[in-house]
Amino acid sequence: MEDYMIVIWFVVIILAAVIEMNTMDLSSIWFSAGALFAFIFALLNAAWIVQLLIFLFVSILLLLLVRPVVKKYLKTNIISTNSDRLVGKVAVCTKEILRGERGEVKIDGKFWLAVSSGEEDIDIDEKVEVLAIEGVKLIVDKI
Repeated sequence: MEDYMIVIWFVVIILAAVIEMNTMDLSSIWFSAGALFAFIFALLNAAWIVQLLIFLFVSILLLLLVRPVVKKYLKTNIISTNSDRLVGKVAVCTKEILRGERGEVKIDGKFWLAVSSGEEDIDIDEKVEVLAIEGVKLIVDKI
């Protein structure tokens, strides 16, 4: 029995699991699973090339097929605020928005911090379109 391959696969299992615990990206865990399969084949005295092919096949298969499904179901940190409904709407500038500085707009009866997406200043009472939302401020452009 090639004992060193058993040790190598065991180290890969642990190392990939530790990397996954630190990154939480759902990338390294699949290599840990692939190494587990290779570890089993090492215990069965399979040739090192077979072990390597099993490791690569299982790891890549899980990474490409299972990761997207698992990632979709584990998206729990997204909080819906309905503020995305403001994108595309028209607002009125209530405090002048100078290039590179914050101003204020009123939309749906509420006041929001705003910055201009363009190079031009936006004066009070000018109409703007909401292009995006970054945190608590709107990215707007003159209409």
